[in-house]
Amino acid sequence: MNNHKLIKCPTCQKEVLFSSKNPFRPFCSERCKLIDLGAWAAEEHAIAGQDLICDEFMTDEELNDILSKKLH
Repeated sequence: MNNHKLIKCPTCQKEVLFSSKNPFRPFCSERCKLIDLGAWAAEEHAIAGQDLICDEFMTDEELNDILSKKLH
């Protein structure tokens, strides 16, 4: 039984077989895969959600204070 199905490449919309034999799945080619990666790197794509802001980060002043104490 063949469990493979045709899907559309997320980048170019070309129909492509979704199969373990396709090393670029769900993309049709390495080119489309790299175009998508570039879009993520350029922040053209994003996962919805709130920005992570951590109150536990030290200010530069606090960090310098700790470092100066270790040096003395």
